Amino acid sequence: MSSDTNTTNDAVNPAVDSNELIRFDKVVKRFGDNVVLDHLDFSVDSGKHVTLIGPSGSGKTTILRLLMTLLKPDEGTIKVGGQYLTHEEKNGKLVPAGEKHVRDVRKNIGMVFQQFNLFPNMKVLRNITEAPVQVLGLSKDEADQRARELLELVGLTEHIDKYPTQLSGGQQQRVAIARALAMRPQVLLLDEVTSALDPELVAGVLDVLRDIAHTTDITMLCVTHEMNFARDISDQVLMFDAGRVIESGAPEKIFGDPDHQRTREFLSAVL
Repeated sequence: MSSDTNTTNDAVNPAVDSNELIRFDKVVKRFGDNVVLDHLDFSVDSGKHVTLIGPSGSGKTTILRLLMTLLKPDEGTIKVGGQYLTHEEKNGKLVPAGEKHVRDVRKNIGMVFQQFNLFPNMKVLRNITEAPVQVLGLSKDEADQRARELLELVGLTEHIDKYPTQLSGGQQQRVAIARALAMRPQVLLLDEVTSALDPELVAGVLDVLRDIAHTTDITMLCVTHEMNFARDISDQVLMFDAGRVIESGAPEKIFGDPDHQRTREFLSAVL
């Protein structure tokens, strides 16, 4: 559980009881001859906020895309909440998972992308309620109530009846955050969520994410180049290079006194 606070915002799914929520076991991902993830082993505990840092091309976003099943591993296995993600056990053997199994496990994962990916033909409220109604089977009233709570959380209550094109980029990204949280995921994936924003809009989005990190028990796995943000919200920081974790530790250790020369070189370039 997050040590920042004992309060949990009711609009966001609390952490699950199991300590280990995500497990990568010897995961390999290739694109042609390029090995992006090289027998990767790592885990994320429930309720923790883990940030992945490292140079572009080191495999960070690939991890998030594997968890969303936008990609499949070439070797190795991934577990979420104790269940295999892209495999399932049949007759004592691991076999590629069927679509229903994948959907059931993936329901526990929410993701906010670099691009907002909102439905342009739907107003803000329906952008948030559509998936809970269609996928989770919530009633319209229940989905509306959940959406209104989340819009208050992200500071957009007054924009509930606007279309995405009527919002700034920062406001659209905050709607995307609310939409991901509306599914009550166990883990929230954040993929460079400020990279498509104008600089003056970045702070508002990061403030919303800080608030979520500090007032809820949701597990967060974050890829970012915003090092101050990573320092603020993380329980653990993992430094990636060439598809592997080369160093991990508390943010004060990684940012203040890293052990690995590659980590020191990377931080000196971005800080």
